[in-house]
Amino acid sequence: MVMMVFTSIYSIVDGLFVSNYVGKEAFAAVNLVYPVFMIISAIGFMLGTGGSAIVAQALGEKRNEQAQEYFSMLVFVTFWLGVAATVLCEIFLKPLTGLLGASGKLQDYSILYGRFTTLSMPFFMLQTSFQMYFNVAEKPKAGLAVTVMAGGANIVLDFLLVGVFRFGLVGAAVATNISEILGGVIPVIYFLRKNDSLLRLRRAHFEGRVFGKACTNGSSEMLSSISSSVVSILYNYRLLELAGADGVAAYGAIMYMAFIFAAILMGYANGSAPIVSYQYGAQNQAELKNLFRKSLVIIGSMDLIMFLLAELCADPVTWIFVGYDPGLHAMTRAGFRIFSLSFLIVGFTIYGSAFFTALGDGGVSAFLSFSRTFVFQIGAVLLLPALLGLTGIWFATFAAELCSLAVTIGFWAAKKKKYGYA
Repeated sequence: MVMMVFTSIYSIVDGLFVSNYVGKEAFAAVNLVYPVFMIISAIGFMLGTGGSAIVAQALGEKRNEQAQEYFSMLVFVTFWLGVAATVLCEIFLKPLTGLLGASGKLQDYSILYGRFTTLSMPFFMLQTSFQMYFNVAEKPKAGLAVTVMAGGANIVLDFLLVGVFRFGLVGAAVATNISEILGGVIPVIYFLRKNDSLLRLRRAHFEGRVFGKACTNGSSEMLSSISSSVVSILYNYRLLELAGADGVAAYGAIMYMAFIFAAILMGYANGSAPIVSYQYGAQNQAELKNLFRKSLVIIGSMDLIMFLLAELCADPVTWIFVGYDPGLHAMTRAGFRIFSLSFLIVGFTIYGSAFFTALGDGGVSAFLSFSRTFVFQIGAVLLLPALLGLTGIWFATFAAELCSLAVTIGFWAAKKKKYGYA
């Protein structure tokens, strides 16, 4: 959970310093191109979640040699896919920002930030993958240490490069580059050297079947990330129409807070997933039932706590990001209070998808993720603003999560006998 929070800090710290030291238009530019980077990094998240389930299941079935082979192959593939994605992004970034609705100074800022940030994308993809593999290797503390160090480096470098030396967007991007490289390279060194974990990196041959299974099994997480990014792009587009760059800046500040809360919930879902995979592979239904029931209680408690915190802290939290502009602050605060209703539900919908991924049911998991993060969100963001204007934008996520919860509960009930978790 802490690893996911620190991973989300990359964009949050960049946005915080850019907003306060460069200005709201630069802040809007960061938020405009950020979904594009998340679409690219979704490849690493897919292979990490889908691959970790395969590796954990192999370990649970005592096929240790195959587990090492699968792990190594998937790590190498993740890196080279990241390199290819970075090259494509560098080539097409300018026309892409135009399609996102950016023009003039906003587009210039978006291209400047994007050119630098994409350079470290292969390492960020590795880091997101290793978050899951550290759990499978039974070394979550080592994974936590790497992530905290990388996140801490990002905070310090943003303070120095943006706050002290005033390098603006370039400074924020370079701070992210360095921290992402640290987060990706250090785990590679750890798993290449002798260690007492369950996993080791070694020479591996490409296995299309395993790669395909990892993609299929992790497709829900990839679809979730891509869908969320596409939805964010649509939100930004509608906000540019309704409120201009201020609307994009307000949405960005709200989403930064949502990133932290979602990171906590995703951290629990992904952290517990290897345990689910292992117990399912070992045919230990009693422990699987126990884990499922306790998880629902834990998630429900976290959802309630996060909602209450969001309502109580809406004013000071939004002030940190946009307090320099009273009008923008008021818009952001009002939007955040409405948006926080979704925190009452989102934990269950996130866990539902991750749980079926851990069981190896990529089809159900992908359906839940796609409907939650794309179908329901698209419908809500198209319909509600037409009825309620700007207020409808802030209500859209809550409406989408409510629909997703109903579908998730339906699949839990339908699949409980097949997998034996309830």
